[in-house]
Order: sequence, then C-alpha cells, then structure tokens
Amino acid sequence: MGWAGIVILGAAVGAISWWLHPLRNRVRRGLWRAVLAGVAGAVLANAAGWLTGAFFDGELLQWPVCTAAALLAAGVIAGLSFRR
Repeated sequence: MGWAGIVILGAAVGAISWWLHPLRNRVRRGLWRAVLAGVAGAVLANAAGWLTGAFFDGELLQWPVCTAAALLAAGVIAGLSFRR
C-alpha cells in the first residue's frame, strides 16, 4: 500500500469513527478533526513501521497497524472535541 492508500485509509477510518460517535451533532468541525486525525495517525504509523523495519509496502501487517493507529487517533480527537 502506497502513501495514497494510507491517506485514503486514514480519511475513511476518521470519517467512520466520527459518524459512529453518539455526540457527533454537537460539534460542527468534528468531522474534519476526526478525518485529519485519522490521516495523521495512519501516516505516523506507516512512517514508524518503515523506520523500524516492522513492515514493507504491501505486507499484511501494514493494514491493521495503520487502521488501528488511525482509529485510536480519531477516537482521541473526537472524544476531546466533544468534551466540554
């Protein structure tokens, strides 16, 4: 999976995590924050995997690690955005 795939994966995970949050209607810019956080989480996980040699482009481990990092980042940002 190339960098474009990582960005698309992060954006999709961020948008889905925002959509599934029960308080999504309270914050106006919550969608964009969650999408950007998902992209940032996926990109950082991919970069860390490349730097440590944990996975190479297209390996099976790359998908779940980047997805989990994007979900974690989007969840944290969404949770902090909805907190008042």
